[in-house]
Amino acid sequence: MGHIRDRQAVVIGGTGFIGRHICRALSKRGYQALAIARKPAEPIPGVDFLELDAVSAPSEDIVRAAQSADLVVNAAGDSWEGDEASMTASHIPLVDRLVDAVATLPRRPRLVHLGSVHEYGPVPDGTAIAEDHPTAPRTPYARTKLVGSRIVLGAADAGRIDGCVLRVTNVCGPGTPRGSFLGGLAHRLRHTTEDAPLAVTLVDDRRDFIDVRDVAEAVVLAASSPVTGRVLNIGQGDAFSMRELAWLLIAASQVPDRLVREESGAVHSKGGSWTQADIRLARRLMGWSPKVALKESLHDLWAASATSSRPAAAAARTEGH
Repeated sequence: MGHIRDRQAVVIGGTGFIGRHICRALSKRGYQALAIARKPAEPIPGVDFLELDAVSAPSEDIVRAAQSADLVVNAAGDSWEGDEASMTASHIPLVDRLVDAVATLPRRPRLVHLGSVHEYGPVPDGTAIAEDHPTAPRTPYARTKLVGSRIVLGAADAGRIDGCVLRVTNVCGPGTPRGSFLGGLAHRLRHTTEDAPLAVTLVDDRRDFIDVRDVAEAVVLAASSPVTGRVLNIGQGDAFSMRELAWLLIAASQVPDRLVREESGAVHSKGGSWTQADIRLARRLMGWSPKVALKESLHDLWAASATSSRPAAAAARTEGH
């Protein structure tokens, strides 16, 4: 792919948790990256920024922003905390407008859309979910994400765009938002003292977690991959106990075990109790495989949380990215 900055990439949602890592990875590979987001955030070295709300901005603004791009990445989306209206706006009209904009561009940039493993819906424990698994999402988040993915796949099938969907499992690593279970746990561990021990409710769910830098690497590979009109699963390819992940993070924090009390409670995940992605297709078609071990990912999550100054999101949960 070379390292001359003659390739341009536009990342919608480029200042978010996953978007920032994608921008960094593309920049390292010689792309001139442009992060587009609704509001400014801490600058990313070597990456340009455009303040633009892709949901409400005039279509010509999106076309103008992407007109010289070789690659457009959609990393925008609402978290699990969003209500149905905001999720619908972020996951459906935004994708529709983006596809229309990309389809009109003479340079025909490649579109890489980030979907979610939750689009498949709950599956029986022990299931390794392959890309041909039926989709039956049960939550507003998952339903609206699936509609967005289908818009991209339909446009690619019709020959309007060159694009693919990366269906990503739960994501962790440096910068994990506090609204997620692991990000929220790290935030609470930062405030755990002898006088304020931590009570944590853990579930027996098993989930597929992937480091955010591995997701960014998948996007880089998808950018130059010939795969079009296809879904590719991006995950660790394994189902990890949420209890084990929590204790790995507690170990990384070096907060003494005696200051952490595990409580039993009924915390039920709306996304089902099991996720495990079959990632063989991404390996076969793009040469991608996860490189960052979860122990390292959680260690880096903890280290990065020391400098995080983000406002706390909604209560920590066990599901979602």
